[in-house]
Amino acid sequence: MRVLYIGDVVGTEAAELLVRRIGELRRAYGVDLILINAENCAPDGFGTTVGQLERLLAAGADVICGGNHSWDSPQAVASLDLPRVLRPANVEAGVPGRGVITVEAAGATVTVVNLADACAMHSARGVADKFYPAYRAWQSAEKIGAVIVDYHGDHVLEKQIFAHAVDGEAAAVLGSHTHEPTVPLHFLPGGTVLVTDVGMTGPVGGVQGFDPTHLVRNLRERGNPFAGELPVPVAGAPITFGAVLISIVGNKTVEAERLDDAVLTG
Repeated sequence: MRVLYIGDVVGTEAAELLVRRIGELRRAYGVDLILINAENCAPDGFGTTVGQLERLLAAGADVICGGNHSWDSPQAVASLDLPRVLRPANVEAGVPGRGVITVEAAGATVTVVNLADACAMHSARGVADKFYPAYRAWQSAEKIGAVIVDYHGDHVLEKQIFAHAVDGEAAAVLGSHTHEPTVPLHFLPGGTVLVTDVGMTGPVGGVQGFDPTHLVRNLRERGNPFAGELPVPVAGAPITFGAVLISIVGNKTVEAERLDDAVLTG
């Protein structure tokens, strides 16, 4: 089974470009399952909209994952109510949405688990105080078939320690959140592949896909880039593609490659 995981989608332009290209990507790489982290796909790059998520799903995304920005949008509850949209599982019961889903692909069963670390979740709107450790959520999650984890977080050590802890229990631990791709594809002894951060699908040349102008001015004038006007606009720049393609047999990843550093057009 071939799985394409597409890293954090930033802004409407990147999301719409994927809408136009998902079918082509599926055919070109013989993909059976497409996972996308789209927590930044709203027009301002913070959160999601129902319409944008529905367009990604209709275009061919099988599961959409989230992170700390899953609750940013006024449409957050409606977005998280969509059946194939996830947010981090490690929040208390009663928080809208779900963090685990089981789907079928290429005649196999796949469970996708969406988790987040404390560094990411401290800024989650309205739910930061409802967060608990990712590994506890992992332990309680119902996992059937091949298991893929979207681990949304800043902390490299936490991601890597988690991956080693679940080696042999998950086919892949795919990091998201920083928007900056890490180079190594770590094949762990038990069959788990770890990518510390897949990177983003969004505008290059800014700050995590955002226009640096206000942040730079705040830093120069106030000594703190986050002291002034927020949120900042999405950068107007070519769209880079951050993604990983993995091949899974049973619950082990046997091949993995990066599909990034390419600028998407059309």
